[in-house]
Amino acid sequence: MSEDSFIPLSVPNLSGNEKLYVNTAVETEWVSTGGPYVTDFEKSVANYVHSPGAVSCQNGTSGIHLSLMLANVEYGDAVFVPTLTFIAAVNPVMYVGASPIFMDCDDTLCLDPDKLETYCATKCSMDGDKLIDNQTGKHIKAIIIVHVFGEMANMEKILNIAERYHLRVIEDATEAIGTYYTTGPYAGAFAGTLGFMGIYSFNGNKIITTGGGGMIVSKNEQLLQSAKHLSTQAKSDELHYLHDAVGYNYRMTNLQAALGLAQMEQLEHFIQSKLSNYEFYKENLENINGIHLLPFRTDVRSNHWFYSVYIEDQFPLTRSEVIAEFSACNIQSRPIWGLVHEQLPYTSFHAYTIERATMYQQHIVNIPCSTNLKRSEMERVVACLQRMSQ
Repeated sequence: MSEDSFIPLSVPNLSGNEKLYVNTAVETEWVSTGGPYVTDFEKSVANYVHSPGAVSCQNGTSGIHLSLMLANVEYGDAVFVPTLTFIAAVNPVMYVGASPIFMDCDDTLCLDPDKLETYCATKCSMDGDKLIDNQTGKHIKAIIIVHVFGEMANMEKILNIAERYHLRVIEDATEAIGTYYTTGPYAGAFAGTLGFMGIYSFNGNKIITTGGGGMIVSKNEQLLQSAKHLSTQAKSDELHYLHDAVGYNYRMTNLQAALGLAQMEQLEHFIQSKLSNYEFYKENLENINGIHLLPFRTDVRSNHWFYSVYIEDQFPLTRSEVIAEFSACNIQSRPIWGLVHEQLPYTSFHAYTIERATMYQQHIVNIPCSTNLKRSEMERVVACLQRMSQ
């Protein structure tokens, strides 16, 4: 490999039984949504996160859509959402005809529970067990929490607020499979398993991948059965093709699940690689003036999916200039997402005192973090940043 070969941001690591399992699926001709790997993959994820079951789907977005439907969020309702997230976490709110209320982030990059609580207490009123937005008159039914970059949102506070105001918590854990609390009242609990329903994603850049795909988990087995029913076109009689609701073609294929099962076998190894690489970056970036690597919570075992370098104001280059310099070094990096409340479809919806999200959006650069990243590649990333600082 040449010294200036391309270093991607985040790519799959297919070093296990992926080819064996996918070939088996092809040889047995179970390639569509039927087939044993789908069930095996669902069981593997459920067992890993200590959930009574799991329902596979085509992607994290479809999982959020189904979860909102099962939370009875419908036309005319409202849902609290973060603005600092990928837009796919918010779009399903619109699918069901509800309105998003955009919330700021805290220093974990996840939804700020203090501002959430203030909004509920000062901008809303209780009508029986319903939280009503004073400005719009809408019933706020749910909160979508995103565990950003594998970090855990402050679920202790968020779940307490949700209980007091009768809100259902939908956990977008699409970036956080393998993240769990190590101390406190939720010690041992995985991201995605604490709320009403949780969703994982297996997109190509995630810590494990099925190419595309997702998984829904919940403590409530009846909810999981309903999710599976809706995801398979709501068939009430499979032989005679009878349907009792408007369903969706959201099921995962056996080929995808074959890949996913092999990836699950390596997940803990991948997390250890992520952690080791993060520690290397942390040690080698701390002496570069004007930048710092964002930390992860100390009471959580994060999967360390993405690494975030904060470009301080005194650094010689802006965030955008840093990304351009990385590109010149043949290193892929990226800014954090554009804030969702500023995106064209969402400018008319309420955004509540967005401050930290704006700051982080303007200063964060994500650097290469693949589980198969070589030490020499990380050294190149560090050296490139060192040159920029001079």
